[in-house]
Amino acid sequence: MRDMLLQVSGVLAIAAALVHGVLSETKVFPRVSIEPERLRTLFRFVWQVPTVAWVAGGVLLIAAPSMASAPARHWIVITLAGLFAFSALGNAVGTGGRHFGWMVLGAVTAMAVAGY
Repeated sequence: MRDMLLQVSGVLAIAAALVHGVLSETKVFPRVSIEPERLRTLFRFVWQVPTVAWVAGGVLLIAAPSMASAPARHWIVITLAGLFAFSALGNAVGTGGRHFGWMVLGAVTAMAVAGY
């Protein structure tokens, strides 16, 4: 059961990352104007850093149960639970709780901790 919780949290993390990336590119960036134009590209790359981190974290959470090392599982879960908890908190505070992202990231955190 613990292994399944880790793997489901990993899949949910990847899904959250993909939704974040797609919605950013289709809904956010077409409506914003950033000057000078070279900063627009930088802003897009920085905005997508969580997308890459969440996909990588999801892959590690999925892989953690198959690792033969207990310390590896320990540090993967501890590190990624912190990452996703911080992301959930930032999303909740930044949007005043009106965005569903904090709930998804909170669920990832809770499942990862439960699978620890």
